[in-house]
Amino acid sequence: MGESMNWDDLRIFLAVARAQRFATAGRLLGVDPTTVSRRLARLSDRVGAPLFESIGSERHLSEAGRALLTHAEAIEAAVLAATEQPGEAAAAAGHVRLSVAEGLATSVLAPAMPEFAERHPAIRLDLITASGFLSPSKREADIAVMLARPRGAQLRASELRRYRLRLYGAATYLDRHGAPQSVAALREHRLVSYVPEHIYAPELDYITEVHPDLAPRLRSTSINVQRMMVAAGAGLGILPDFMAATLPDLHPVLAEQVEVWRTFWLVTHPDTHHARRIQAVCDWLSDVTSVG
Repeated sequence: MGESMNWDDLRIFLAVARAQRFATAGRLLGVDPTTVSRRLARLSDRVGAPLFESIGSERHLSEAGRALLTHAEAIEAAVLAATEQPGEAAAAAGHVRLSVAEGLATSVLAPAMPEFAERHPAIRLDLITASGFLSPSKREADIAVMLARPRGAQLRASELRRYRLRLYGAATYLDRHGAPQSVAALREHRLVSYVPEHIYAPELDYITEVHPDLAPRLRSTSINVQRMMVAAGAGLGILPDFMAATLPDLHPVLAEQVEVWRTFWLVTHPDTHHARRIQAVCDWLSDVTSVG
């Protein structure tokens, strides 16, 4: 590592770390895969260890790569800060990976995407809704909207929105089976909920919070699938109000007795928190989630 590192090499390294493929990284940067491979080989020689491991067609960071990533992203943040122009006229630009719950992405963020694209045409935004949240501390995401405030001191977290969940049923189900008159009576109804062994966050275990003896018969790992099962009249299910509001045939059940509250937390990494592209997405998230 006697030679100083070239920023262009680090930029290619960051692109591959995020895209996990040479071809994808090269396409995003406007260079061919051969150039990507050659630059990474040069950087690896300077570090003195391989930066990536090949797993199938993907490139995953090695131990040396993970160590370099922290420094490379700090340099990236400094370069972005140095090249940003002061004032509101400067456009936010770059790639932002946002890890977010499926329900929020579907019902709130996706409908607001046209406005975001118009406001920030130079930002490439990835909405990642895989089961479990990607971590800014591990540099898996730039921003995460999480269901619990992270305990790690390395992250910045702020409350984004508190929201309510209630028990909902479709008119077709309620007409056929009647509405339960008590929480205990829910044991006689078909309930829709998560698959217990695939609940990736304890905050999603709504059903046992309502009553410990409830056993849902229809289950899915997807909140969108649950919502559609409830809307089709398959059973009763606990849904966020902001998701149920998009389907007018859904009606609250036991509204005075079944009410669950949760909070979305906006989480970023201190090294990139002040980057213009990160702040632009954070501001947009605050705007769209404050409605309703």
